[in-house]
Amino acid sequence: QVQLVENGGGLVQAGDSLRLSCAPSGRTFSSYAMAWFRQAPGKEREFVAAVRWSPGTTYSAESVKGRFTISRDTATNTVYLQMNSLKPEDTAVYYCAAAGRYYSGSSSTSAFDYWGQGTQVTVSS
Repeated sequence: QVQLVENGGGLVQAGDSLRLSCAPSGRTFSSYAMAWFRQAPGKEREFVAAVRWSPGTTYSAESVKGRFTISRDTATNTVYLQMNSLKPEDTAVYYCAAAGRYYSGSSSTSAFDYWGQGTQVTVSS
C-alpha cells in the first residue's frame, strides 16, 4: 500500500510563508507526477499545483501563480509546496497526490491515484 505523508501545515498570519512537504512511505512505486490540492470547508477539492517527475514540468492554478511554487527532490521522492504571501482565502486542508500513470497536466482529482491524509493550513487576517 502506498502512503503519502504530508508535513508543514500550521497557523500563520496573512503575508507569511509556509513550506509543505510530502513523501511516500510503504511500498515503493514509480510516480509520473505529484500534486497539491486543497479543500476549504464547504467547498470542493481544488487543484493547486503539480509537477511531472521527469522532466520536472510544473503546473499551477491561476489563484496561486506568483505566490506558490511546487518542486520535487528526485533523490528522496519528496515534493514541496512553497507558499509565500499567504492570504486568508488560502486557508484549507492541503492534500498531496501522486499519479501512478501517465500524467497529461490535468487539474482533475481523477488524474491522481494516491492521496495523503491532508495537512491543515490556516491563515489569519
